[in-house]
Amino acid sequence: MQIQSNIKKIHDDIRAAAQKSGQDASRVTLIAVSKRKPPEMIQEAIDAGHRDFGENYIQEAMEKIDLLGRKSATWHFIGHLQSNKAKFAVKYFDLIHTVDTVKLAQEINRQAQKIGKIQKILLQVNISREATKSGAQASEIVDIARQTCRFDNLHVSGLMCMPPFFDDPEDARFYFKRLKQISKEIEQLSLPNTAMTHLSMGMSNDFTVAVEEGATLVRVGTAIFGAR
Repeated sequence: MQIQSNIKKIHDDIRAAAQKSGQDASRVTLIAVSKRKPPEMIQEAIDAGHRDFGENYIQEAMEKIDLLGRKSATWHFIGHLQSNKAKFAVKYFDLIHTVDTVKLAQEINRQAQKIGKIQKILLQVNISREATKSGAQASEIVDIARQTCRFDNLHVSGLMCMPPFFDDPEDARFYFKRLKQISKEIEQLSLPNTAMTHLSMGMSNDFTVAVEEGATLVRVGTAIFGAR
């Protein structure tokens, strides 16, 4: 099973990166990014013992999750989320990685309240200030955290970022360090409904560097499922 061996290799790489940097590999969760992948491939990964999957598109994800079963895995929403889709994200996903405005957080809270759920979220930082990427500016994120912590049906569980793509993964290290620094700043505020448990950072090309810098959630698609 190619998917099973790919997952094993990535776990080996995570352990090596954690050992090299003195991080705890058991704190790192591998999220298999399954967007645009058929349910059969996801099922193969589930059969191999994998449990965490990341989806980018609400409609596609709903169809796959309905087919595979919500309890078959832990589902992460990692794509850009519009407020009018918040109710579906709350219904289907365990963790939403991409909250970047107070308005979106407020709508997620409202939808979570309706179904009696405490929705775990991450705040997304546009760490490289790229116009093509979602996320709040680093200068805004502390203020967003201060406001979001007032919503009782949300739990702010950490931060997420997506640095630029570099041929040399080392070039991404600066951005991973910066996200960790912002996380510490928020942690020191001791805000309610907030715990900087997670740093969602690192993808197929740079996840080992992210782990070295303290990532707890790495989002890997191509290295598991192959090119889209």
